[in-house]
Amino acid sequence: MSNTVKPLAAEQLCAKVPTHHLPFSSLNEIEPLSGILGQERAVEAIQFGVAMQRPGYNIYVMGDSGTGRSSYVTSYLRSEAKRRSAPNEWVYVNDFKENRTPKAIEFSPGKASEFEQDLRTVIDGLMATFPAAFENPTYQQQKSAIDRAFNEQYESAINTVERYALKIGVAMFRDASSVSFAPMRDGKALEENEFTTLSDDERDAFQAAVSELETRLNDELLSLPLWKRASYEQLRDLNLATVNEALSPLMAPVFEKYAEHQGASDYLQAMREDLDKVIVDQMVDDKENVGRDEVGRRSMYEELYLPNIAVTHKADGGQPVVYEPHPTYRNLFGQVEYSSDQGMLVTSYRLIRSGSLHQANGGYLILDAEKLLTDHYLWEALKRALKSKCLKIEHPYADMGLMNTTTLSPESIPLQVKVVLIGSRDIYYLLQDADPDFQEMFRVLVDFDDTLKRNPESELAFARLLKDRVNREGYADVTQQGVARLIEYSSRLAEHQREMAAQIGDVFELLAEADFTRQMAKDDVITDVHVTRALAAKKHRTGRVSEKIIEEILDGTILLDSQGWAVGKINGLTVMQIGDSSFGAPARISTTVYPGGKGIVDIERESNLGQNIHSKGVLILSGYLGNKYAQRFPLDISASIAMEQSYGYVDGDSASTAELCCLLSALINVPLRQDLAITGSLNQHGEVQAIGGVNEKIEGFFNVCFARGLTGTQGVIIPKSNMSNLMLSDEVVAAVAAGQFHIYAVEKADQALALLTGIEVGEADENGDYPEGTLSYRVIQRLEAISKLGEDDGKNEDEKSEQEKA
Repeated sequence: MSNTVKPLAAEQLCAKVPTHHLPFSSLNEIEPLSGILGQERAVEAIQFGVAMQRPGYNIYVMGDSGTGRSSYVTSYLRSEAKRRSAPNEWVYVNDFKENRTPKAIEFSPGKASEFEQDLRTVIDGLMATFPAAFENPTYQQQKSAIDRAFNEQYESAINTVERYALKIGVAMFRDASSVSFAPMRDGKALEENEFTTLSDDERDAFQAAVSELETRLNDELLSLPLWKRASYEQLRDLNLATVNEALSPLMAPVFEKYAEHQGASDYLQAMREDLDKVIVDQMVDDKENVGRDEVGRRSMYEELYLPNIAVTHKADGGQPVVYEPHPTYRNLFGQVEYSSDQGMLVTSYRLIRSGSLHQANGGYLILDAEKLLTDHYLWEALKRALKSKCLKIEHPYADMGLMNTTTLSPESIPLQVKVVLIGSRDIYYLLQDADPDFQEMFRVLVDFDDTLKRNPESELAFARLLKDRVNREGYADVTQQGVARLIEYSSRLAEHQREMAAQIGDVFELLAEADFTRQMAKDDVITDVHVTRALAAKKHRTGRVSEKIIEEILDGTILLDSQGWAVGKINGLTVMQIGDSSFGAPARISTTVYPGGKGIVDIERESNLGQNIHSKGVLILSGYLGNKYAQRFPLDISASIAMEQSYGYVDGDSASTAELCCLLSALINVPLRQDLAITGSLNQHGEVQAIGGVNEKIEGFFNVCFARGLTGTQGVIIPKSNMSNLMLSDEVVAAVAAGQFHIYAVEKADQALALLTGIEVGEADENGDYPEGTLSYRVIQRLEAISKLGEDDGKNEDEKSEQEKA
């Protein structure tokens, strides 16, 4: 096999969009596409998840942010939900026997508000009827008769005692609340000063008479409590009869209307019984409430009897689709609020507030997985609710002793909801591993691809999607060339010539910036020029670090050659990620080799800067060297490899091909071209494997060469398997087309060695021997010589030991 590699043509470096793929001159000529581009697997999964109504088939939507997963899932759910019947509504009402446990009543869609309005009508009737019913002449006459009968009994008893007092010469005086006695003389009561002039016998006789009268008075009034009780009961019966007579016509219509509704009927009956007590107690017996104004009385009725509507739906509104942006316990499950009354916290069923689960009950609830899982208690509570199919409002930390205020315990509501979690792949796999309930409860996975196939059909669909965005945001029209540039940018994001990035949000962002650039230029339409300017502006905004690195290379702070030859030095390619921007940063790799048995030492690993994958790449070098060059003698060398001027963590095996070339250069003292940089992962058979970030790596070295001045010999060596990933900038493509820069794609390490050294690597014959003068021949000779040095050292040690023994 020949190791001669020709540079790639400029046309191979970027997949431009052919004009015939976009049969329009601007977006105004095509129809918009609302929805999602591609993602057939995800679309099929969401359709299945929505159609499957069995328990446990909740949905997890997996994919990267910006792929349109949230907007598509939401729009699809809403379109499906519209075709289905709206779920029932729920209201909370007072439990008159136990105020701490409000009842829940279910209504058909639209009927809860109607029920509330009916009860408001009843309250209006109460306001008009009471206390007017107690001011009716018939009621007043009956009440007066009851009072008169009691007063007559009382007066009869008092008169009996008074007559006896006159008979024994004692005067009796009465006022509203007491009875008193005074002695009499000649039919006239004595004054106090006259009483003192009486003899002792007269005073003693008076005292005895008073004592007798008090005893007689007590005997006469012994039945007074019975009279009062009888009078009170008669009055209460009168009040109840009056209330009943007034309430019956008010309540009859609602009793009739809701006779077939068990929950409403039971509540109306309980309300009717409570009204008897409330009206009598608070409007007749309670003197403090006699002067209560109309606003106060209406508020009292509303707080006692109006339903608290937890959730309501339009009869023709379909199933609810609810997105909860801030999933906390209260926002999901609802809560019981409190109000302050004279410094005390009080609550009632009217202060129950529903949550997102109430709103979504009977439909779909969309949640962000990452936000939901920040609270472990919330995740567990949601699973309990889904398992039990029961929605209960309770204080989330009551079981932990963190809640001392007395609260309500509303009746639970049946829960029938399909939860849609939207999250990353990491969270999905974490939940699968750590939570055994997750797989049982979220059986539908909707997996959004990171990339989309690029073909004429998908490119046109992409253009229609851009048209939809332009219409929604009010951007200017986009020309065919502008659309093509945006598609190429999408392929750049996907790092593939035959694919586009599914993260359409990044393309929309660039479209917005291109429209802004157009406005600044006062142009009418968005062209490829505006898109290119927007990209350049974004690169400049985020390019401070990359420009600083190039400056340090140019002034010699960072040592890196872009021309000439050097032994044991090679230009490797790395990618740096800072925030949302990534860029290539060339770095020098150096190697030293000397006799010994230490093997290949990775300085990065020894200094705890090399991560696992990078260390794996270095270890593979020993396997490759031993397999290819040390079949007849032991591989007995010591070598050190370092990424020069690297002070952070190094990971990835994309430098292993460069490290091999550098190692062989140091081993046989053959210089390497410094006008070439190389990247590629190496396996133990010398095959160069694909790496990531190939575009940024190439552009990173090109920028250095361009800043120093292109010589026409400079270039980059990449794995051939990365050719489909090339979506290089216009500057690099233009330089390659002009013959000022070159990109070589290699399959074998030998091809890279031939490019870097200018020496034929050589092919082994059937005996495993390489032609004399080839690079492989020189490597074997050098390794064998080092091995013999080790043997000689061993023999010398043995001879020295024998001499010492003699």
